[in-house]
Amino acid sequence: MKFNQFLTDSESKAFDLEHRRKIRFNIGKYNAAVQTGLGFYNDHELARERASYLKAKVMNHLDEYLLEFERNFTARGGKVIWAQDAADALREIGKIMARRKARTVVKAKSMTTEEIHLNDFLGKNGIDSLETDLGEYIVQLNGERPYHIVTPAMHLSKKDIADIFVKHLGIAPTDDAQQLVLTARHLLRDKYTTAEVGVTGGNFLIADTGAIAVTENEGNARLSATFPRTHIAIVGIEKMIPKLQDLDLFWPLLSTSGTGQQVTVYNTIYTGPRQPLEKDGPEEMYVVLLDNGRTNLLAQPDKREALHCIRCGACLNVCPVYKNIGGHTYEATYSGPIGSVITPHLSGLAENKHLSYASSLCGACTSVCPVKINIHNLLLKNRQQSVQQGLADSEEQRAIYFWKLTMLNRRLLNLLPARAKNWALFRMLTLVGWNKRREALEVAPKSFNKLWKERR
Repeated sequence: MKFNQFLTDSESKAFDLEHRRKIRFNIGKYNAAVQTGLGFYNDHELARERASYLKAKVMNHLDEYLLEFERNFTARGGKVIWAQDAADALREIGKIMARRKARTVVKAKSMTTEEIHLNDFLGKNGIDSLETDLGEYIVQLNGERPYHIVTPAMHLSKKDIADIFVKHLGIAPTDDAQQLVLTARHLLRDKYTTAEVGVTGGNFLIADTGAIAVTENEGNARLSATFPRTHIAIVGIEKMIPKLQDLDLFWPLLSTSGTGQQVTVYNTIYTGPRQPLEKDGPEEMYVVLLDNGRTNLLAQPDKREALHCIRCGACLNVCPVYKNIGGHTYEATYSGPIGSVITPHLSGLAENKHLSYASSLCGACTSVCPVKINIHNLLLKNRQQSVQQGLADSEEQRAIYFWKLTMLNRRLLNLLPARAKNWALFRMLTLVGWNKRREALEVAPKSFNKLWKERR
């Protein structure tokens, strides 16, 4: 059961002091950079308000914007694939690979490809899929999933990475970070020119231009999209923005909130395959518009704002729970507060409802979100939905039933002796794990109600 595994992994990571040291060190550097980056804004709150408004506008008319995007993208020779779920996306991607007789794929960092498990699918079909983002390449070598939305290898120290390179690439041991980067670069460069297909994600879909915008810091996505003859971009349908000019709002918000940069190093806009007078670019370009549960959220007006997320990772960096249990514990593509909100709707509420309880509801995530998603409130709504659908454990349901019964009946509450109340309290707190590392709570021998009656 995923819930039991989550509890086991959470306890293991929370008491792993070395893991916590690495995460606090790496996140600490990001948080310091973000504070500096926010200083470049004249009115950061106004920028957040504008971004929130635009995303809400898009979500309320998403069908119209998606069709506008398709018209404009196909007008320049691009092809759009509508994928209702991961199976749809993989089936169509498989057809493209077969037509191109692909044996090698170079892949830029993309959470949507992680979401549909593209690498596993390609591997089973005899296609070598190589991650070209350095962080993704490191975790791929180590057989892991990305740890963080923005920084896949955040949980690894420089020594950890050196050990991985020694083990899998056979290099001499080194603590020189530059040498490690050059090693990866040397191995990856030849792959760009020999791969038949390049795969990227997309940070934004631009409706009025029919384009996708890709944001990165290494240039690997640009190489993956330029050298291979076929470029496939796999993008969630919620990534839509209305106009090209809106990028001047969203690009800085994304980079500043995620890494503290004023703007990321490489920002590229792809409008389709290479045109007759253009010298570079792919011969054909596909955009896979991925639903995969997103319309489940779209159909719920009170939770729809979760689709505003631009995947900056800011909420992960401030979350006290994430900083203690780490990204892999969530066993989901999207971790941290926003992952706890959307995963139950993308992958099933019954199996993932526990993620919405993995929060202190401190509201730090909401306070830093660049598009003002009320994340901690959405976590509460997920909890409410799981109870309304009868997904709460039977023991929890009984405990809440008897608690409600006694709270609504003062006479019944007075009849219960302190010993019975302590037993019930012990059972309830044990159920939620309170008593495992804390002293048991005990009620007073006499209730306030009884003391008040005696006084009078």
